[in-house]
Amino acid sequence: MRKFRADLHVHSVLSPCGSLEMSPGNIVQSALNAKLDIIAITDHNSTKQVSIVKSMAEDRGIFVIGGVEVNTAEEVHCLALFETDEQLVDFQDYLDQHLPPIKNDTQKFGYQVVVDEFENIVEEEDRLLIIALNAGIVDVERKVHSLSGLFIPAHIDRPFNGIISQLGFVPINLKADAFELSRRAHLSDWENNTKLPADPVFIRNSDAHRPEDVGKQISIFEMEEISFSEIRKALKSEGGRKVIV
Repeated sequence: MRKFRADLHVHSVLSPCGSLEMSPGNIVQSALNAKLDIIAITDHNSTKQVSIVKSMAEDRGIFVIGGVEVNTAEEVHCLALFETDEQLVDFQDYLDQHLPPIKNDTQKFGYQVVVDEFENIVEEEDRLLIIALNAGIVDVERKVHSLSGLFIPAHIDRPFNGIISQLGFVPINLKADAFELSRRAHLSDWENNTKLPADPVFIRNSDAHRPEDVGKQISIFEMEEISFSEIRKALKSEGGRKVIV
């Protein structure tokens, strides 16, 4: 088995709370500086910046997973990660159907733009991306898994927008592939936490909104090679594969 450095929670300039410096080029360079092997682009309620980051990063030897940070109806943030472009397009359709038509106020929330490899703006998202979908967490999870994606409740230790802070528990019918801890969380506080399912799998990511934060917190994936299927197996601890946080 080989060890790979992964940061599976990175925002781009498309997220209203993301720095305008989080262009595809700056994300890729920051990932290289942090010696990352794998990153996931996870903007709030949108997948539209993934493709250009993926094309630029793979030319530099970085494996990019297409994803999104979903805000469910309960105001719980969850990562949804997908293997193929087709799955990502299908999930974007789902997001478009369930994102309320509330206009973004750039003065309050920031700009929401898609940029190309030269940092030219190619699209501006008018709808506010950080608000909650009109779909609950179980419905979102089922949609993600129907597309063979990975579903990971984000920063579960935070006092806001985490599954524990919002719900107080993990629904018994929710099938999470892992649970994300923020950089300040102590693993020992969560390994035997009765509010979580038995034997939970944990990952850590940076939740980067600025270039200098990319790779500040990572997970180590021990697996045979870099691929989405190997990452899935590592989360399941299959065949000697594992995740180290």
